[in-house]
Amino acid sequence: MSTLTDARLPGTLRLGLSRGWLEIRSFTREWESVVFTFALPALILTMFASIFDGLFDMGMPAVDHYLPGLFAMGLMSVSFQTLGAGIATERDQGGLRRLRGTPMPPAAYFIGKTVLVFFLAAGQAVLLLGVSALVFDATLPGSAADWLTVAWVLVLGTIACSLLGIAVSSLARTAQAASTIVVVPFLVLQFTSGVFVPVTVLPDWVLTFASLFPLLWMAQGMRAAFHPDAMATFEPSGAWDLHLVALALGAWCVVGLVLVLLTFRWKTRKDG
Repeated sequence: MSTLTDARLPGTLRLGLSRGWLEIRSFTREWESVVFTFALPALILTMFASIFDGLFDMGMPAVDHYLPGLFAMGLMSVSFQTLGAGIATERDQGGLRRLRGTPMPPAAYFIGKTVLVFFLAAGQAVLLLGVSALVFDATLPGSAADWLTVAWVLVLGTIACSLLGIAVSSLARTAQAASTIVVVPFLVLQFTSGVFVPVTVLPDWVLTFASLFPLLWMAQGMRAAFHPDAMATFEPSGAWDLHLVALALGAWCVVGLVLVLLTFRWKTRKDG
């Protein structure tokens, strides 16, 4: 009897996908969060493209200059920031403790979060690229190899930042504290990783610091896909160094997984 019952139970992957659909439905119920999450990079791009156009000496419009960095920033936003704050809130409100008491495998919970993150990343990317191309006539990747670069940087970067966000969520004692713990380092990285400020004007020590985190490498990988090959001379090493981008993001996937396994908690610290 038990064997027959077990055979009828959905597998971990199926449970995870169902959990992911539930996460998406829950997220989209709050239209303010949906609009802000999807539109933030496109809104920033609109402002920068309108205000700073013609101010660069690199021979490209402002929209082309900022697009790769904002693409990378958006990916980190929907992974690191969304998961870091969201999981800390679920833990503080007792949601994780209740889930842990159900028969659902722990892996299904994380699969569900992964589905949510990639849903948000896809929606954000489509809106950002659509606005940049249709409104500002931005230059998009021109070859299949460039689009492949966009794809693997998106996947590796999103996974790395998601794992980092899950790990960081355990640092917050309360849901309120999670906002500061997640937002402050993310904001700092945006100014030190070539998103808002060109890497050509950043001091060496700032670049060294930023290179310890995924965002700098995500932005560099996206620039390699969106910018002409001649623009590689403006990189710190004078080249796109895509092998280093892949190595750094892959390493962060491994480090992030280790941190999650070592630090993730289903209960708040006050619950023991």
